[in-house]
Amino acid sequence: MPSSPIKHNPKKLILVTGASGYIASQLIPPLLERGLKVRCLVRNSAHLETRKWYADVEVVCADLTLPESLPPALEGVSCAYYLVHSMSSGQNYVEQDLKAARDFATLAKQAGVEHVIYLGGLADPQAKISPHMRSRIYTGEALRTGGVPVTEFRASVIIGPGSISFEMIRFLTEQFPIIVCPRWMPNLAQPIAIQNILDYLLAALYLHEPVSQVFEIGGSDVMSYAETMLRYALLRGLKRKILILPFNPVGILAYFMSWFTPVPPAITRPLVEGLCSNSIVQNESAQKTFPDIQLLDFDSAVRISLSRLSPDQVEPVWRQGNKRVQSSKHAGFCILQRQMKIKADEWVVMESIQNRFSNNHNFELTKAEEWLSESGCEKILLLQSQQKLPGLLWQEWRVISDENDTHIAQAILFAPKGLIGFLGWYGMVNWLRLSQWFTFRRLARQVNRLNYGRL
Repeated sequence: MPSSPIKHNPKKLILVTGASGYIASQLIPPLLERGLKVRCLVRNSAHLETRKWYADVEVVCADLTLPESLPPALEGVSCAYYLVHSMSSGQNYVEQDLKAARDFATLAKQAGVEHVIYLGGLADPQAKISPHMRSRIYTGEALRTGGVPVTEFRASVIIGPGSISFEMIRFLTEQFPIIVCPRWMPNLAQPIAIQNILDYLLAALYLHEPVSQVFEIGGSDVMSYAETMLRYALLRGLKRKILILPFNPVGILAYFMSWFTPVPPAITRPLVEGLCSNSIVQNESAQKTFPDIQLLDFDSAVRISLSRLSPDQVEPVWRQGNKRVQSSKHAGFCILQRQMKIKADEWVVMESIQNRFSNNHNFELTKAEEWLSESGCEKILLLQSQQKLPGLLWQEWRVISDENDTHIAQAILFAPKGLIGFLGWYGMVNWLRLSQWFTFRRLARQVNRLNYGRL
């Protein structure tokens, strides 16, 4: 809970940078619930169109690396959340982050922004730390150069479905009975639940007289990086062992993680390097300033995350792609999606899809919804498998109508449990691709028959 009473001010305009990212996607709904006006800064608005809150926010397309694009995004803003990094941009991400932060700080001051809230990484600046962690600290310093008060939170490992840190823990622990780790895995971390991250970010919004401050934040447990995986395994009912290597094969481990986790290759190396130092709270000022925030322990944070292992409980990032066929991993799911266009009324298409499952007892309809998106009227059916599998299986059907065509998308989402679950997925993924192809061909024929019958 925030440290001071919430004062609803509908005239207050909040800018959220990095709006397509994990933290921002979790933060925007509670901002809207508080009656605040939210403006989202994003490079490509298509990355937000599948979010249910898209119609309730203002979207400005801009690029933090191009300062000339920022003034429209900052106009009229009272408080700005700075939730971006440039790790995926390549080797020069440190310099790019610092320049973007300095430019943003200068332009925010010129635009009359009253407060900047920044989420960075937790590490001891006096210790030997990775370039990634150092850049997170330097970014906070750069934001303070503009003269606008900056509330900086430095967070340890974030536990929540979709968090890069948590997904690395989840996917590696689930797949490998023996987890091979570099020699620094005994280093300490202080994992923090995404719920507590949001508590702090929201509480900072209601500081009476913001001044530039740095708060170190973590959960109630301190543990080694290796222990985070062993504790996760225990909560999942998995038996796992840790093998600590006598050396640090950073490049090999980063490449390995890019294959077996949802983390993109450009990000895995900086993240692996970031494990070379402790990430624990040394200054307790956050708890003194925000005493009403009740910190969750690691086990509770993981249990909450596991309770959200359902497609309708996580951000549907798989809907963003426009490829005909694509596969991905996200928030505990292995995902295979196929889509096509068809000349038919959306109601005919939806009727054909529903007919396919009316007599199929292997899947149960768990959710049906309809809403307006930027693309048009969108109808969604979510079905869960009733079969006994080494994991949880869903099908999501989407039918999107616009002025010219009807778009059909089917996503198969499988949340494997343990090595057997992942082996099952890897073994059947090619068969699923073929099955999807036949399903779409049969669906197209059925739609054509229904269209012909209504002429």
